[in-house]
Amino acid sequence: MVELQTSQPRWRQVYKIISDRIRSGHYKVGERIPSLINLVEEFGIANATGQKVMRALRQAGLIHTEPGLGSYVSDPSHWEPPVDEQAASPQ
Repeated sequence: MVELQTSQPRWRQVYKIISDRIRSGHYKVGERIPSLINLVEEFGIANATGQKVMRALRQAGLIHTEPGLGSYVSDPSHWEPPVDEQAASPQ
């Protein structure tokens, strides 16, 4: 299980990890990403937190979801530029 920091929201940390995996090519374009259940198990997060991560990945254009099949890495032309985590975090 991945250790998460207590100093920032868990969903944001998981989002960054999965986003980085997508952008680095760990998950290739068109490849299925881990399911919600897998995220919950890997990161020790609540179901609602995992859903928030998936929603944020979709909103950033990094993934698209096929009902009944799963979520897949989108074409990079759909990706929004990465957000600086420090700038996005409240002070």
